[in-house]
Amino acid sequence: MSNKSTPLLYMENISKSFPGVKALDNVSLTVRAGTVHALMGENGAGKSTLMKCLFGVYGKDSGRIFLNGEEVSFKNSAEALENGVAMVHQELNQALKLNVMDNMWLGRFPMVNKYLPFTSEKKMYERTKQIFEDLGISVNPKTIMNDMSVSQRQMVEIAKAVSYGSKIIVFDEPTSSLNNREAEHLFRIIDMLRERGCGIIYISHKMEEILRISDEVTVMRDGKWIATKSAKDITVDEIIRLMVGRELTNRYPPKNNEIGDVLLRVENLTAEYAKLYDVSFDARKGEILGVAGLDGSGRTELLENIFGLSARRDGQIYLDGRQVKNRNPAESIKNGFALLTEERRATGIFGILDIKENTAVSSLSRYSIGPILSNRKMKESTQWAIDTMRIKTPSQHTKIRTLSGGNQQKVILGRWLLTEPTVLLLDEPTRGIDVGAKYEIYQLILTLAEKGKTVIMVSSEMPELLGVCDRIIVMSGGRLAGEVNTADTTQEEIMTLAAKFA
Repeated sequence: MSNKSTPLLYMENISKSFPGVKALDNVSLTVRAGTVHALMGENGAGKSTLMKCLFGVYGKDSGRIFLNGEEVSFKNSAEALENGVAMVHQELNQALKLNVMDNMWLGRFPMVNKYLPFTSEKKMYERTKQIFEDLGISVNPKTIMNDMSVSQRQMVEIAKAVSYGSKIIVFDEPTSSLNNREAEHLFRIIDMLRERGCGIIYISHKMEEILRISDEVTVMRDGKWIATKSAKDITVDEIIRLMVGRELTNRYPPKNNEIGDVLLRVENLTAEYAKLYDVSFDARKGEILGVAGLDGSGRTELLENIFGLSARRDGQIYLDGRQVKNRNPAESIKNGFALLTEERRATGIFGILDIKENTAVSSLSRYSIGPILSNRKMKESTQWAIDTMRIKTPSQHTKIRTLSGGNQQKVILGRWLLTEPTVLLLDEPTRGIDVGAKYEIYQLILTLAEKGKTVIMVSSEMPELLGVCDRIIVMSGGRLAGEVNTADTTQEEIMTLAAKFA
């Protein structure tokens, strides 16, 4: 850790307002060389907005930013990168039809030489390969981005940030799509960057990893700075109290759901083009069924196949004893199924539309009066979702892309609840969501189960599966590796099953 008196980064009294909301209110942040500074707060607290002001995505309304003692004010992200500030965004924004090395060097392609203005594929490949070797990333630079998992694409984005030789690197929820092994790999990369004298700003809702890798922790709430403490002098309970402004004694709500007869039966489900082979299981009325497994184990593929989002080669689905085809999402919705996808930005939200339109889009038939949609009914349903999900937004007409990631997730969940599903399929429902909002979503899941609905939930967070679910099926290598009851299993047993066919 550096002992220099001048911090690597100092953000002084930063304020930023959007129509109807003050996102930042005189927030200050100090980051020293060779340290990891965690930035914590509930969704909508202003963490990402503060970092976007640093990175030149947003222009600050007031305040000053100092880098190595010199005042800076970046007009855009390219200028920030040129000056040694990089950011790994929570929501990946990559050219999925291009290969890895094209994405790595987009906008700065190496030329053959100074006389020939042609891109050198050879230089791109060699430089990408060298960076990956230094970081221990095993990805072929020529792989098309769309052919890789979310976690692999996340690692490419991290490598890209490192490739700029940045002195300040912002990680916004970097482990939200990584499994435990990949997260450990990321922590090794962060340790290496810390040893090089970089300043790391680390945004995460995962308390344990924050305390493990951070030197200092800053907590924000409602756009304001609340506290900055040494990581070794703060506890998880204290962080939660500072974040939510109150004590939160239990991470998971009490369970009162009664499990009834079999509602959903899946037999020999096999995908046409995805990694999913001969999967069979039952799920009961009022049951919350967890799906565990490593990245690429077939968890997402299972949910997508049940929902008709991917082609099925073989297998049957029965709902309350009646066979349902679920050949496509529209048919699945009619049959009482709903799917909250893993990647909300790519497959969940309609970024150019407002909250009302995003909320109503999956249940338009409810609002139709002949060929016309009832604006009054849509507004009533949207307000119900905003109140029920506690969505932080200036109004129903706010563009959804301007909300924090967690609030976007709440809008999508509210959308599906309005379809009144019999079977709710949730793929990483609390990914990138703060501890207070997670509790609210768990409560909603339990309320659905108490009403006799069936909830099937994929999660990479083992404590979450154990805390919320009644039973867990474990996927491995596209196959069902086993089934456990949460009351009498351990994380070790689940991990052993997860590695069975991997």
